[in-house]
Amino acid sequence: MKLLLPGLLAFSLVSAQKKPYLIIGTYTSGKSEGIYVYSFDTRSAENKLISVAKTSNPSYLAVSPNKKTLYAVNENADTTGSVIGGAVTAFSFNAATGKLTAMNTQLSGGTNPCYVSVDKSGKWVFAGNYSSGTLAVFPVKNGDAISPSSQVIAESGTGPNIQRQEGPHVHATVLSPDNKYLFVPNLGSDKIMIYSINQTTGKLAPATEKFVSTEPGSGPRHLDFAPNKKYAYLMEELSGNVIAYRYDDGRLKQIQSISCLQKDFTGVVGAADIHVSHDGKFLYCSNRGDANLITIFSIDPKDGKLTVAGYQSTLGKTPRNFNFDPTGNFLLVANQESDNIVIFKIDRKTGLLTDTGKRILVPNPVCVKWIE
Repeated sequence: MKLLLPGLLAFSLVSAQKKPYLIIGTYTSGKSEGIYVYSFDTRSAENKLISVAKTSNPSYLAVSPNKKTLYAVNENADTTGSVIGGAVTAFSFNAATGKLTAMNTQLSGGTNPCYVSVDKSGKWVFAGNYSSGTLAVFPVKNGDAISPSSQVIAESGTGPNIQRQEGPHVHATVLSPDNKYLFVPNLGSDKIMIYSINQTTGKLAPATEKFVSTEPGSGPRHLDFAPNKKYAYLMEELSGNVIAYRYDDGRLKQIQSISCLQKDFTGVVGAADIHVSHDGKFLYCSNRGDANLITIFSIDPKDGKLTVAGYQSTLGKTPRNFNFDPTGNFLLVANQESDNIVIFKIDRKTGLLTDTGKRILVPNPVCVKWIE
C-alpha cells in the first residue's frame, strides 16, 4: 500500500473538495446588478456569494465548452440613437477567483434577446431575439470574445393568439446532440425551425426538414434532448403541453403530447423551462402564470413517452428557468418575482422533489447555469 506524502495528501483533499460555481442570470429592472456567482457544495447544498458582474438584463447565459467564457444576452430593446436592439456580452471566467470580466459586447441582431447558446466546438455563438423574431450567429475570436454577427435570420409567421402571436418570436436556439443542427422554437408561428450548421463557417441553412409545426396557439418555447440522444421534448408556453419527439439526424417525429397542468387547474398558463435529468429517467418542466409549479414526468426507456410522476410547488413566484446541480442530486428553481432560488433534493428513484430549506436570495433570478 502506497502512502501519500503530506503535500500530495493535502492536494488530494483540496481536489476532492473542489466546489462548482453556480452562475445566476437576472433581470436588472429591480435591485439586481447583473450576474451573480456562488460557490456550491454538492454534498450539502451550502452556498456562498463569490462575485457579481454588472451588466444589463443578463436573462440567459451559456458556458463555453472550455469553461473559460460565459456568454450573456442583454435582453433590451434600445431604440435610442443609432443603436437598435439588444446585445450579447462575452465574459472571461477566472476559476481561481470565481470572477467574471467583460471582454466585449456585440449587437444581438434584434430586440429583446432571450436565449444564447454556444456550439460544442466553442467556435460559434447563437442568439435568439424574442421581440424581433430574429436569430444571429457570432464567430468566436481568439480568447473567446465574440465578433459581430456573421448572419442574422429574420423568421416570419403568426398564430391565433393575437396578444402573443402577432408576429414571430424566437424563444430558443438549441443545438442538436451531434452539433450538426440548430433547433429554434418560434412562439409566434407555432413552429420549431430547423437549421443545418456549416461546421467550417458556422453559417445556418434550412435543414432537409425545415420545420416542425405544433398545434395552433400552442407557443413553442424551450426544447431539451434526452441523454441517449433518441428523444427531444418541447415545452409549449401557451398550451402548457409537453411534446415528445423521436429524434434522428435533424428530424423530429412526434410521439406524444401531454399536459404539465394539474387536471383541476383553471388559472393563467405560463409554461417556461424544460430539462431531462442527468440519468435520463425523468423530465421536469416549470409553469409560471398562476401555478408556480414544477411538473415531474417519468420517461419510459423503451419508447421515450412520459407519465406524470408528481407535482411540486416552487415555493416562490414566477419560476422561469431551473437546473440540476452537476451531481444531479439537487434541482434549483429561479423564482423571478419572489427574488429567490429554492433548492430541492431529488429522489433519484422516484424523481420527486423535497425542499432542503435552503434559499439563495437574488433579485429577479431567471437563469441557472454551472461552471465546474
